[in-house]
Amino acid sequence: MSENTTGTGTAPDAGPAPGTGPAPGTDPVPGSVLPQGQPQPGYGPPQQGYPGVPPGYPQPGHPQPGHPQPGYPQPGYGYGPAQPGYAAPPPGYQGQPGVVGVQPGAVSAPWMAKPETVPGCPPGLEYLTQVDQLLVHQVVELLEAFTNWETPNRYQIKNSLGQQVYYAFEESDVCQRQCCGPSRGFIMHIVDNTNQEVMRVSREFKCCAGCCWCADSDCCGLEVVVEAPVGQVIGYVRQRGSFWKASYDIMNAEKETVLTILGPCCICQGICCTWDQEFKVFSTNGIDEIGKVSKQWSGRERYASDFGLEFPMDLDAKVKATLVGALFLIEFMFFEQRKNRRR
Repeated sequence: MSENTTGTGTAPDAGPAPGTGPAPGTDPVPGSVLPQGQPQPGYGPPQQGYPGVPPGYPQPGHPQPGHPQPGYPQPGYGYGPAQPGYAAPPPGYQGQPGVVGVQPGAVSAPWMAKPETVPGCPPGLEYLTQVDQLLVHQVVELLEAFTNWETPNRYQIKNSLGQQVYYAFEESDVCQRQCCGPSRGFIMHIVDNTNQEVMRVSREFKCCAGCCWCADSDCCGLEVVVEAPVGQVIGYVRQRGSFWKASYDIMNAEKETVLTILGPCCICQGICCTWDQEFKVFSTNGIDEIGKVSKQWSGRERYASDFGLEFPMDLDAKVKATLVGALFLIEFMFFEQRKNRRR
């Protein structure tokens, strides 16, 4: 006898009638397709007034790839502000407006924080009131190293922690650089981390000058003038006549001697002579040593020079700045010439 299919019964394993869906509280039949608008297992019914999610869009709680979730910052470029406990971005990527970035050819170094204004101290020299030692590193000029074409010198001036305090760059005549070498006249501009010129060291060109035997004569003795700020002279460095050793007077704006510098008997550096060449700084009595200017051996003397400058912490900032001028005078008199010869 045939089975009756027209009654109230349904065929075995048949799904719910179209459009009705499973009964509340029951699981859907495996393999069945829920109609549009029917919530999936584990999700509550959609709120009133909001349509269902159109096909092709991610389900709630799963953000579309490439878009941040709510509460997260939008994607950006560069470095943002440093998070607590983390170091600041590298110098040169996100500096403050007006701050000097990494100079071409110079090794990146953190800048020393600008101190508070000191009464009676020229603007920009406040840095010197907080240090008793400076390290001066000449920047290697690739054009000069490979072609022997003399280019203006550049220097990084750092404190004992390796933080850059100043940046110095030379201004000089191109003909004097090629023909006169280290005897050329120059102006050394010294700027701080805001790119403001805080100090200037200048030397006039003197033909056939620099001999220690006749340095007491104005036409033969070399001299540099130190200004801080630019236009206001704060000191002089004057070569003094001597029989053998290099000797200098450190003078104030009134040309009164406040310190003296005495160099070594023999100035020689090389593979067999790797010790520092020290120019000692004495008080006016010539007995009490209070500091020194030292030409340090670094192994790169063929192309650049490295110096150290030591002085008392409580020394007047103007005198410290004048000692910086003495360092550049010593560099050009004795070591710039040796670099030119090696090339």
